[in-house]
Amino acid sequence: MTEAILEPDLPIIDPHHHLWDLRAMVPMFPEPHHRFIETLVDVAHYTFDHLHADIATGHNVVATVFMECGAFYNAAYGETRKVVGEVEFVNGVAAQSASGLYGPLRLCAGIVGHANLLEGAVAGEALDALIAASPKRFKGIRHQGAWDADPEVLGPPFHAPPELYKDATFREGFAELGKRGLTFDAWILEPQIPDVIDLARAFPDTPICLDHCGTPLGNASYEGRLEERFDIWRANILELGRCENVMVKLGGLAMHNCAMPEEGPAAGFSSEALAPMWQPYIETCIEAFGTARAMFESNYPVDRWGASYPVLWNTFKRITSSASADEKAALYAGNAKRFYSLDEELA
Repeated sequence: MTEAILEPDLPIIDPHHHLWDLRAMVPMFPEPHHRFIETLVDVAHYTFDHLHADIATGHNVVATVFMECGAFYNAAYGETRKVVGEVEFVNGVAAQSASGLYGPLRLCAGIVGHANLLEGAVAGEALDALIAASPKRFKGIRHQGAWDADPEVLGPPFHAPPELYKDATFREGFAELGKRGLTFDAWILEPQIPDVIDLARAFPDTPICLDHCGTPLGNASYEGRLEERFDIWRANILELGRCENVMVKLGGLAMHNCAMPEEGPAAGFSSEALAPMWQPYIETCIEAFGTARAMFESNYPVDRWGASYPVLWNTFKRITSSASADEKAALYAGNAKRFYSLDEELA
């Protein structure tokens, strides 16, 4: 699907995308699930050239933030520190972009890695190694907590333990973030939003970002239940918005889990068709967090399931068509720059 680019001059910092080579991630996806993931995103490899090609489709993306995805771990570093390999790889991609050979765009200007917070205070060793691997670009971690009683919602490779964010040892590890001024990205599923509320209240000084609008569910046992569960989701989002240390990423709604649309990958829906599906969720999140604590994200290439890169950003722009220039500047770039402490010259 190709469309004329809306508001092509609006600066964008894309604060959530991945890079991967599924050959390096096969241990995470035992048969048949790694094939399912390959089908889901319609690409087995997504590295510098693929991301650069998507971003070059017309929107004014000035910088991006990489989000951990379990890729390029280095087993030679040992179990605790193998995660450093991912940050080392991404830091190289960032250096490639920063060379100037590809224009002013700064891919991976910020890097969010992973450390196993279930190691408790020992996780601090991994955090220090991650910082050392990319002192200027490493910003924080994501330790995903997505879980549901129905294993078909995500597939076995993605399921975290239930109530992970309430675990005492996890919180011992989480405390290490605050000691180092690092951020935390939380990926959970819609019924788990109360777990993030509880975590945010326990650590009010640690910056937390809720990914993907809290991941509304419309697949597996949740098929056809988006409307039924909307008010539950909305009440929890409004409550989480009262936690001033929390921001929300506006996106992720094109994932197959959300069923907005149900068809994929890249089924060819226009931004005019997608906007009414996503608008109630986007507008509720902005209502809850305000325009100073929300940021649009691509979640690419995962959201390729429902939208091409240019259509995805056109959809967001349709939803915010009545917003002021200052509000758009915050939602599309300013808030991401502030949350991840990106270089001053960006946007």
